[in-house]
Amino acid sequence: MSSIPSTQLLTNSDYRDWFESQTLRRFLRYVQIFTTSDPHSDTHPTSDNQWQLARILIQELEELGITDVTLTDFCYVIARIPPSPGYETATPIGFLAHLDTAPDFSGQNVKPKVWESYDGTPLELSPGWILDPRDNPALLDYRNETLITSDGTTLLGADDKAGIAEIMAALAFLTEHPEFSHGPLEILFTPDEEVGKGVAKLPVKSLKSTFAYTLDGSAEGTYNAQCFTGYTIGVTFTGRMIHPGDARGIMANAVTMAGAFIAGLPRSESPEATDGEYGFYCPQEMSGSMEQAFFRLFIRDFRREEIDRRLEYLKLLAKTVEAGFPGGKVELSIDKQYLNIKEYIEPHPEVIANLVKAIEATGIPAVPELIRGGTDGARLSELGIPTPNIFAGGHNFHSRFEWIGLRAMVRAAQVVVNLSCIWAAGGEIAGGEPED
Repeated sequence: MSSIPSTQLLTNSDYRDWFESQTLRRFLRYVQIFTTSDPHSDTHPTSDNQWQLARILIQELEELGITDVTLTDFCYVIARIPPSPGYETATPIGFLAHLDTAPDFSGQNVKPKVWESYDGTPLELSPGWILDPRDNPALLDYRNETLITSDGTTLLGADDKAGIAEIMAALAFLTEHPEFSHGPLEILFTPDEEVGKGVAKLPVKSLKSTFAYTLDGSAEGTYNAQCFTGYTIGVTFTGRMIHPGDARGIMANAVTMAGAFIAGLPRSESPEATDGEYGFYCPQEMSGSMEQAFFRLFIRDFRREEIDRRLEYLKLLAKTVEAGFPGGKVELSIDKQYLNIKEYIEPHPEVIANLVKAIEATGIPAVPELIRGGTDGARLSELGIPTPNIFAGGHNFHSRFEWIGLRAMVRAAQVVVNLSCIWAAGGEIAGGEPED
């Protein structure tokens, strides 16, 4: 087809075959690279395998002709794309995605499966593992479309290698189509997002972006201008040991203390009992012996007062357990992970207005959703660069049933292109009409 003037934004049908080829090829390559992060590591990055993907991306960026590319000592990929001629004073914006996959499920030896012209029936990922539209009705939105899954023995890695593939495809498009004018762009690929350390060693003061967008969301057409506030709490139980035969009135069993603490967590405020705007306590891991035990949980909520309430309850619960086991001790270690991005984005309505315009130009409504989790954008917003989250298109993240539609990946890449053009034009640019 003929080139679209720079005053017109991409719809989902524009350059569709090109975007499909670019996003699929890149995505299939990235998901096969083992990049799971390690929550028990104090190194940066927390796992050495993330370097492999980072170095591949450096090479691919340079192959696109992008010369201002850096791989930092802590595995951050930073690339800067100069503005189109005449757009040097446009607002500089950034796009982010993360290198790592979640340690919640195996991300090693991922074998992606591509299902072309999906017919709406259950998909047998491997013997015994069925992805069924009765449990995943969103699958039916992709009849006659291409789907990508794992083989059911690992997660897929759409969180967030879909975001990486979409950003890379958008950059490839912009380099091939200079008629799509853009301002200064900054690309960030970060390690360790899944373990809450995605911005820990990012050289924030050196960044040029005024605003940024993470591509780390889920369903096609959605965006997130609110996320959970997140805290991680480590609980150490120190017992009082003596031979069990002589234990009466003396022993304080650290394992039993840990059990009492866990039993005190409200079941009605667990992840499996809440949705929407309701937060939770979530046990994460435990280990130990009768002498000393350790338990980690995290708490999440959209409202700061609810976070404070839960923190106070945990402190009270610790004192209660300690009092019930004379000679034992309970200590809490409280770490803030990220804050709700809402308060940082609301003073800058143009950030969301431009995003809505970019999504709707592709032919569908832009749907705001609360993200019951967090992204690197939450911490980046707190550090002074307001950063909402854009859909990457995946479903069932962190599980063997993770899947993504190729159409959603194409649309996300087009949204990146559209945003680049909209910001260059100061928000004044034509777009398409949402599809029915």
